[in-house]
Amino acid sequence: MKLTQIATASVLATLCAASFAQSNELNIYSARHYPTDEALYGNFTKATGIKINRVDADDAGIIARLKAEGASSRADVILLVDASRLWRGEIDGLFQPVKSRLLSDAIPEQLRAKTDSDGKTPWFGFSTRARVIVFNRVNVKPQDVDTYEELADPKNKGKLCIRSGSHPYNLSLFGAVMEHMGEKPTEQWLKGMVSNMARSPKGGDTDQIKGVASGECGIAVTNTYYLARLMRSEKPEDKAVMEKVGVVFPNQSSWGTHVNIAGGAVAKHAPNGTNAVKFLEYLASPLAQNHFADGNNEWPVARGVQISNPALQAMTGGNFKSETVPISVVGMNQVKVQQLLDRVGFK
Repeated sequence: MKLTQIATASVLATLCAASFAQSNELNIYSARHYPTDEALYGNFTKATGIKINRVDADDAGIIARLKAEGASSRADVILLVDASRLWRGEIDGLFQPVKSRLLSDAIPEQLRAKTDSDGKTPWFGFSTRARVIVFNRVNVKPQDVDTYEELADPKNKGKLCIRSGSHPYNLSLFGAVMEHMGEKPTEQWLKGMVSNMARSPKGGDTDQIKGVASGECGIAVTNTYYLARLMRSEKPEDKAVMEKVGVVFPNQSSWGTHVNIAGGAVAKHAPNGTNAVKFLEYLASPLAQNHFADGNNEWPVARGVQISNPALQAMTGGNFKSETVPISVVGMNQVKVQQLLDRVGFK
């Protein structure tokens, strides 16, 4: 039996033993709206007998619902897909810090909230997605967009497509850049991107990739899992898109490529708190971590987990230099980033 299989079996055995002493239910408020996650939940229930009740909404909707429900909330586990929302949930006191040696050992420090003096942590990242640059293979050279800074370079004037600056994925990227560059240089950088836009920000990341393929723009910014979906698609139209675009992981010679996270926390008023911690520990197991990679094209975060996803392997050979700015710091920078966006007219 392989080491990862032994580790998974150990986690699942522990989960199963613990489930007999707990309520047989777990209430999850989830912003993960990916159909492939059904297997993730199903495997947990199969191992423990714990029934999962799920409420699906976007990150902002879940935060708002938790605030409205207050102490009467039935939420046990909160799953969010952006660093800024996890940080906001922590700041608003919506999470119950937990102490878990398994989680602390598995999840790198920069991909979880800061641990308090009691050894408890409010939230943990369980998967990442890199924010990369795609380019038109005919009209753009990869060396002209191999850093985030070059998105604002005059040589790329009229070439940039990007979704709304206020979208959480971009707020997290911009918050990370501000940590690297400082406030004033970041304002000038954002202003340069506005000048370089081929059109006003609109649509999602897949729309930006298709815009590059069609020639509407020369470069765009996207999360890797959107790109991986197109790479793994058997649809002729998706194959045609991928023949026309290339991808670069920016800043490999400096601070590394920005990564955002999907993560989880135990709700402050969780009625099934022990089960909630066990579910988070399950998400750090090799079984669940490989699901994030194979099922939804995300990068696993637990130490020692190897990926087999062909699209992720094809992008970088499976490895790239990622930045090490703590995700919590990225979240803290976003209030200031939003002010900068308004100042430079980045819609």
